[in-house]
Amino acid sequence: MHKKPTVIDFFCGAGGFSEGFRQQGFKIIQGIDNWSPAVKTFNHNFELNNTPQDILEFWDSVDLIEALPDTDVIIGSPPCISFSNSNRSGKADKALGLKLTEVFLRIVAVKKYRKRSVLKAWFMENVKNSLNYLPKSYTFRDLNLSHWSRQNGYSPNQIVITVEGNSEIVNSAEYGSAQARKRAIIGELIGKKALVVPDKTHTFHPSKVNKLQQARTLASIKNKLPKPNIKSSSRLVQDPSYNEIRIPLNQISDHFYDSGIYMCQWKNSLFMKQNHPYMGKMSFPEDENKPSRTVTATNIGTSREAIIYKSEFNRVGDGEYRVPTIREMACLMGFPLTYQFLGGSENTKSRLVGNAVCPAVSRSLANVVRKQLKLRNKVKPSVNPNADLEGVINLNTFSSKTFNKPPIKRPGSRFRRHPFKYGNITVTLSNYDVTNSKPSRKWMTSVQYGNGDGYPSINYEDGFYECVEPILQKFEEGQEFLEIINNGFLEKIANSKTLQRMYEFQKSEDQFIEPTALIEEVGKIINCFKLKNPNFEQDRLIIFDQKSTVPVKQVMALYAVNKIATITNEPADE
Repeated sequence: MHKKPTVIDFFCGAGGFSEGFRQQGFKIIQGIDNWSPAVKTFNHNFELNNTPQDILEFWDSVDLIEALPDTDVIIGSPPCISFSNSNRSGKADKALGLKLTEVFLRIVAVKKYRKRSVLKAWFMENVKNSLNYLPKSYTFRDLNLSHWSRQNGYSPNQIVITVEGNSEIVNSAEYGSAQARKRAIIGELIGKKALVVPDKTHTFHPSKVNKLQQARTLASIKNKLPKPNIKSSSRLVQDPSYNEIRIPLNQISDHFYDSGIYMCQWKNSLFMKQNHPYMGKMSFPEDENKPSRTVTATNIGTSREAIIYKSEFNRVGDGEYRVPTIREMACLMGFPLTYQFLGGSENTKSRLVGNAVCPAVSRSLANVVRKQLKLRNKVKPSVNPNADLEGVINLNTFSSKTFNKPPIKRPGSRFRRHPFKYGNITVTLSNYDVTNSKPSRKWMTSVQYGNGDGYPSINYEDGFYECVEPILQKFEEGQEFLEIINNGFLEKIANSKTLQRMYEFQKSEDQFIEPTALIEEVGKIINCFKLKNPNFEQDRLIIFDQKSTVPVKQVMALYAVNKIATITNEPADE
């Protein structure tokens, strides 16, 4: 029997990178990470006994690198947060991400160029944006190996790692995952001195020419798993991705609990997905007939990136929608049902799953290495058929959640909302100056033109609604709109201090409505009108100075929003 090729995994996390290689018959001999829950998870699933270790220690010590076991393959996935576009639009400090990458490549360089090297391949995974910050190549000197290179007969200026030409953006959905997750793969088959990109197995657009399978959908995972709100039982459940696995329902961990979210949370996600100031619309809830969007490490239900499902619990408002369970996330990533995540909380497990590498992608990379090693293609993946729940803190409760502790925002939190995006215009209520992002002592009205960050944004002074009112009176529907706004709606507007407090507590008080709901109501009122003449041709009186023709709905919105700002900014009675 041929000896199993070996793998060592750096920044191993929960072990998704290693799982794909194990499924292709590789032996995982070590995982290195500095986060205890990740190391415990890796040890549990690969029957190892690693301890947390800071990989930065390898930067100054070649001895530590040479003490590592020699393996056929080195894999690693340096933390991607500093490279990610989701981190304040990619403006985070990149220094740590670059350093961690260099430490990983330093280890690869030593193992690749040492005498009697056994290294056959290495691969590194990261967010696709990382390629914008990595150099085209690295020398021994770049990797702090000048002295070592001289000792081993190499020039310190010799190029040892080439990034350009040895990198590729891959989409996990094209390799059998039910998730469209794009990541950069950098690496090399040592024998070929190049990265060999695995052949795709799935496509978004199948045809007789490409003969690839249709990309798997979110529904292919979600509909094959038991519903999270059912009762415990011992009936067997088929793994949605691995035919070899059928386990009792009561052995499926981290799935049978209520992942419902508060109405203030899912409404914020709804707004960001379908009414974002300068980004396009997204499905709410998820379109289950397509591959899932990227599973994230936070799994919160408030963001534009959040994955949102309609809850199986029959509720309206709080808990009406939910985020995926940890098990659903894991299955979308491509982990088997038997794979366990060790952590004491949903947040910890979410981070373990969301930061992992999709096993479908690493399985394809492993298959490339098998071909290079002239090993027979492994059609059926090697997976653990049984669930080892010993020591696992299981999130299953088989009960519904009580929504009695709504999330509270930080004092002074910023607010920005518009009723709708229409005619390439938004009319915005905010508690800061949107035009320059500076704090403001009052609530403000502004208008944005265009659908991109940086497009013209104009502020309007309080009381400007008085200039808008005569225009609205000329419209057939304008008088009715004014009557609705000025009879009943105004009483719902609180003073500045109360409006801010309601926003932070995300809860209305007495007859007053918190600002997100206030702007939402403005949109609902305006959208009830079926306008005979939907556009307003500006003539002498210019209301929107960047347009000659504007939608009547935006004239209505400007009136309502400016009136809200004017009233809320009025000095409180002594």
